[in-house]
Amino acid sequence: MTVQKLNKEIANHNYSKRAYKVGGYKTFEEFYPYYLSEHCNTTNRRLHLVGTTNVVAIIVYLILTRQPKFWWVTLVQGYGFAWIGHFFFEKNKPATFKHPIYSLRGDWKMWWEVVSGQRKF
Repeated sequence: MTVQKLNKEIANHNYSKRAYKVGGYKTFEEFYPYYLSEHCNTTNRRLHLVGTTNVVAIIVYLILTRQPKFWWVTLVQGYGFAWIGHFFFEKNKPATFKHPIYSLRGDWKMWWEVVSGQRKF
């Protein structure tokens, strides 16, 4: 399947801006389109993807070298890149502050959609 065809099947495929839902979000499925709308800036999205990819590489490295005590480096990499993207490029507050679990899940879902070719880099 091509990226074009898959984009029509995934949430908020064009990253259109969405207002925050009054009362918050009860499910990840209703949160995810809003999450994507908070990533309209290409540089911000790419920083998220670089940070998440670094996290994957660090986790693999920590497992292979049996150094789990350095797990905290994944937080610095993942959130460091993402927050730079939000504060300097997107100029908004990361969704992590209101919905930390949904936001983390959104990071991984967006990363997977790009890595698997469902979304453009």
